[in-house]
Amino acid sequence: MIISDINHTHSGVSDRSPVQKQHQTADCGHIKPDTGSAEEEAAQQESVMEPPEDREGRSFVEVINEKYSPENFPYRRGPGMGVVVVPTAGLQGSPMKDRLNLPSVLVLNGCGISKAGDQAEIAAFCAHVIELDLSHNNLQDWQEISKIVSSIPNLEFLNLSSNPLAGTTLEPQCAEAFSRVRRLVLNNTQISWDTVMLLTQNIPELEELFLCLNEYSSVSASSVACPTLRLLHITDNSLHDWAEVGKFGSMFPSLDTLIMANNNLASIQDNKDILARLFPNLRRINLNNSGLNRWEDIEKLNFFPKLEEVRLQGIPLLQPYTKAERRNLMIAQLPSVSHLNGSVVTDSEREDAERFFIRHYLDCPEKELPFRYHSLITKYGKLEPLAEIDLRPRCRAQVEVHCEEKVEQLCIRLDQTVAELKKQLTTVVQLSTNSMRLYYIDKDSAFGPEELKYNNRALHSYSIQDGDEILVVPKTK
Repeated sequence: MIISDINHTHSGVSDRSPVQKQHQTADCGHIKPDTGSAEEEAAQQESVMEPPEDREGRSFVEVINEKYSPENFPYRRGPGMGVVVVPTAGLQGSPMKDRLNLPSVLVLNGCGISKAGDQAEIAAFCAHVIELDLSHNNLQDWQEISKIVSSIPNLEFLNLSSNPLAGTTLEPQCAEAFSRVRRLVLNNTQISWDTVMLLTQNIPELEELFLCLNEYSSVSASSVACPTLRLLHITDNSLHDWAEVGKFGSMFPSLDTLIMANNNLASIQDNKDILARLFPNLRRINLNNSGLNRWEDIEKLNFFPKLEEVRLQGIPLLQPYTKAERRNLMIAQLPSVSHLNGSVVTDSEREDAERFFIRHYLDCPEKELPFRYHSLITKYGKLEPLAEIDLRPRCRAQVEVHCEEKVEQLCIRLDQTVAELKKQLTTVVQLSTNSMRLYYIDKDSAFGPEELKYNNRALHSYSIQDGDEILVVPKTK
């Protein structure tokens, strides 16, 4: 698949920012040899260059003639390399070369294309093309776009992102040209929702639709459903009201993946029966950075009968909790979800999360307990709070210091070294640090005194406790 302007994995639930700006193609007339792979071509075109001013108004025909000519795109053997295409019939007066090293995946983003050029030439050279990236061009006439698309009979993937299509009108006869496309990317085109609906009605086998960054705040339901659509990627719009989202269910009854991060969705308003009817096949949903702030909205995700993968990062509801608490509470609330925020939920993790959930609500008033709490109490019983154990190392200890006949209680810091303790004891036992030997006596140990003979060793490494003894023995001369 061409990767320009599409920044999620095929499953559509990536944690990455939903829509990111990508590198545009370098000067289309001077590009390194193509490998036939869109990913590899994108890697070769890392440096961003502005198209020359004289490239404005260039045609699709001119660009492929220049970019894929033998001079700029040498033919190389091996899988995925450029394919030599020779037109089957001579094109009289054609400015195109008689042979092009044209791969089946064409990446022509940022080339200043605004028109199609001769359709016969497109048909002669692009009969084998299956993927086409025309993003970041200057296409603003649907008739010109339809000329290109209708001349490529095997086209399955089309990317028109970031072309200035706002306010343009798509005529029904032009829409028919898109009938063979299966994956359509229209990010940041500002096309109207009516145009989107006209396209879906004329693409009988459309499977994936990308509509990010188009400023949609509402959508109109279509009387004609698109039964084949599985993936709808509509992040970075302004769909705040669930009533608008619900319309996707009737329009796309086979929807498997719904990605609508960064829409600031306020809540999920429908009841169990309506959600099950609208989205009977939904398996993945991405609601990252939405405005959900009630646990009731999270509970409603259980009403989607086939939902397995959920992304819910950056929502107001979870802000007060730690990272671990967020995951535990979400897992416990969503018993059928197998992947949360991109990570697999294991059986042991789920049990730990459900037990955490019960203890989290132990002191909650009965009327405020979530519905899930009662079903988990049935499963595990009412659990006792976990004992609080402080595993931090002790900082101080109260010890008895013995020196000959003298015994004195002393509070010592355990983060200090043996040398520092000796210095502290000089005023207690009236001996210099070089004149004393120290021994540690563990009150609970059957073993004898242990000499503290390593001056740089920290006291906490001896596990000194309150009530233990420090024996100071003067060195003999």
